[in-house]
Amino acid sequence: MNLLPNYLANGICLNVLANSVQNAKDCYEAAEGHVVLGVLTKNYPSDEDAIADMKLYQAEIDNAVSVGLGAGDPKQSGMVVRVSKAIQPQHVNQVFTGVGATREALGQNETIINGLVSPTGKVGFVNLATGPLSSQTVPTEVSIETAIAMLKDMGGSSIKFFPMKGLAHEAEFKEVARACAANDFDLEPTGGIDLENFETIVKIAVNAGVKRIIPHVYSSIIDKETGDTRPEDVAKLYEIIKKF
Repeated sequence: MNLLPNYLANGICLNVLANSVQNAKDCYEAAEGHVVLGVLTKNYPSDEDAIADMKLYQAEIDNAVSVGLGAGDPKQSGMVVRVSKAIQPQHVNQVFTGVGATREALGQNETIINGLVSPTGKVGFVNLATGPLSSQTVPTEVSIETAIAMLKDMGGSSIKFFPMKGLAHEAEFKEVARACAANDFDLEPTGGIDLENFETIVKIAVNAGVKRIIPHVYSSIIDKETGDTRPEDVAKLYEIIKKF
């Protein structure tokens, strides 16, 4: 089973949502394989249902599955761990406090696991309190370097910086990108990214020297009537990636 996502030479891989196996196939083809398709655990009533369905996705898109929480919902953290253990996907979305359990459950170091940290309004500092219980408490603000070190301790692969609200936290994002580059860590900008600001956001990470970037582009490219991610928009994003 292919456990590593496909990367271009410049290390950029898209992350978009899939509404069905066919939608996943269409988007995978539109990005010429340089994408992981998000399937949200929150959309399933049980682990068994999620596992059975995600295996169908795996078979059609060379395991380019990104096991998702569902809008960063910390209550999904445990389900993400259990489902990921069963299907061994290429990519896992996890709240900060769930990273260690996820790596242990996977039993291998190839699958990319991100750890969700949030903007604080302070350049150089992020909020780690994104777990099921910690998210209900006062935000825990630490330096981005400390957050990266802690994620490395837990077996994490990347920072998921969410919610970015597009470029609303641009100064903070630039510092996160700098720290990821300096500490040889992957970066996953997420939240409010669209066809208009995508290139600017990716350019910030590339210019900072981040080796592997996984921008998440969700609601802005979803057809509101069908719920499908538009493959033609995925193709447009992939064309932008080719510039780097």
